[in-house]
Amino acid sequence: MSALRIKDYVFQSRLIVGTGKYRDYDQMLACWEAAGVDCVTVALRRVDLDHKVEKRNLIDVIDRDRFTILPNTAGCYNADDALRTARLARELGLGDLVKLEVIADETTLLPNTAATIAATRELADEGFAVFAYTNDDPVAALALEEAGAAAVMPLGAPIGSGLGILNPRNIALIVARASVPVLVDAGVGTASDVAAAMELGCDGVLLNTGIALAQDPVQMARAMRAGCEAGRLAYLAGRMEKRGYASPSSPVEGRFTS
Repeated sequence: MSALRIKDYVFQSRLIVGTGKYRDYDQMLACWEAAGVDCVTVALRRVDLDHKVEKRNLIDVIDRDRFTILPNTAGCYNADDALRTARLARELGLGDLVKLEVIADETTLLPNTAATIAATRELADEGFAVFAYTNDDPVAALALEEAGAAAVMPLGAPIGSGLGILNPRNIALIVARASVPVLVDAGVGTASDVAAAMELGCDGVLLNTGIALAQDPVQMARAMRAGCEAGRLAYLAGRMEKRGYASPSSPVEGRFTS
């Protein structure tokens, strides 16, 4: 499977996984290995940077030679907090990558589109490669691209819901119209959801809960990897045209003759 290229970054895997909800760091690392990922996203606001609780924090655990860290602004409910978090990540030496999340409210955890667009424009002007989390809205996706997003990340379903791709037509429209990479983010519950996103032409998938809360997280991570690869190959192969009627598998015309 070909590499995923976003701005100046190249990833061998088209899956990006998160770091939350695992039993412990060992399980998390085993899942990353099974998923075959080389980019992981970290919610900076939830990391114990001062080591007040744990002797080692999440950043200490990640092998920076193997994994690119994609800091995210999860937990931010306005543009100013998101901007502050992204700048802190860069000051900590995590580079200019950021997954930008500006959440509208605690109940739905849906994105605040206007605030996300405003923050994207400011961060892009500062040289950040912004992965912008957004609703499955083609108009919003194009506005984020115009604001300077390096990638747009429409949700498949609400965060942590595991409902899969609820609006495949919207995702397909975003893929068709965007000129930056499109990655489905949020709502992925199982491998078929990943395959569905990739078959729509998405460039990648970001997920976490679907692996971390599976009954066997390592097995699910392996399944997510296979789903990503299968979906990408199916998209590149080009599926047959759908028909509203039967068509014999062995037609008389064009059959092989001895």
